[in-house]
Amino acid sequence: MQFSEKRNISRWFIILASFFIVILILWNTYNFFQIFKVEERTKMELWATAQKTLVNANENTEVELPLQIISANSSSPMILTNSENKIINSNNIDEEVQADSIALSNLLKTLKTENEPIKMELSENNYQLLYYGNSSLLNKLKYYPIALLLIIILFGAVVYNFYRATKMATQNKLWAGMAKETAHQIGTPLSSLIGWLELLKMENIEESTLSEIEKDINRLQTITDRFSKIGSEPVLEKKDFIEETLNSIEYLKSRTSKQVVFTIKVPKEPIYIELNPALHSWTIENLVKNAIDAMKGKGKLDITIEESNNIVKLRIKDSGKGIPKNQFNKVFEPGFTTKKRGWGLGLSLTKRIVQEYHKGRIKVAQSEIGKGTTMQLSFKKP
Repeated sequence: MQFSEKRNISRWFIILASFFIVILILWNTYNFFQIFKVEERTKMELWATAQKTLVNANENTEVELPLQIISANSSSPMILTNSENKIINSNNIDEEVQADSIALSNLLKTLKTENEPIKMELSENNYQLLYYGNSSLLNKLKYYPIALLLIIILFGAVVYNFYRATKMATQNKLWAGMAKETAHQIGTPLSSLIGWLELLKMENIEESTLSEIEKDINRLQTITDRFSKIGSEPVLEKKDFIEETLNSIEYLKSRTSKQVVFTIKVPKEPIYIELNPALHSWTIENLVKNAIDAMKGKGKLDITIEESNNIVKLRIKDSGKGIPKNQFNKVFEPGFTTKKRGWGLGLSLTKRIVQEYHKGRIKVAQSEIGKGTTMQLSFKKP
């Protein structure tokens, strides 16, 4: 049996054992509650018997014991009524309630729902009814299972959050390690490509061809730089947000099918914010590529930058298939993808770059099935 399978079995065993313990505690609490309820019923019956003895007492009746029984019961609220359901007496009830006839009548209605009354036969066709409520101890015991469940839920939430945080930290370390290793592996052939490019320049090859090769090599260097920054705090620089965004878009535009029509609307004046150029270009690349995939390589892509109240907003609107409203937040979860091929990491990584590294915000601003989606980035100006 593999280690992961053993670990899963252990987890299920702990969950089932915890569930069994909770059921056992609740069952025992219920039994205790029923036992105490029967004992209180017995005490109230003794009280009724003592009260009956006092009512029917004469000169020769021993009343010391009945008086002790009556005075000993100081916890259970009780109301005594006659056969016509008129209140005769009350005990262990707040003085304010006893002084208010309406409040006392309402309390009597409540006691009628809690326990069956005890009938005290005084004589033929003459009886009294004793209505009583649960003692404070019994009420506390009644709410004990609820408090216990809340504690267990709270404890479970703490354990779950700790486990989830630990798991996410482990995953982050794994992805950071893989990213840095990828950057390291790309570095070796990239150095060779730079050397080959210099040799090609000496062979009088057409300048435009060399220029395109050099652009792609520079792009590979940018990608290597991106991966090397994963897992570490990137250095932010004061850059023109418009220029950095347009540079990334122009590179992608030149390598995208002519069936994708780009429309770009940005302010004429530069907008400076703190950002990391390599990671920001990665963000733009992920969003633009996702938009093109959503349009299946054919459609209209509108890119807009606007500034208001020290907030810079970038909107990328496509004419693709759209996203259902219930998936607006799910698209940023690791592993979520609507593509047949894909890891579902693009938007998750983009969200991390925007929100954790640049302290910005990213969201699905608008989407309609069959008409397209608008993604929005927001950044604060320094």
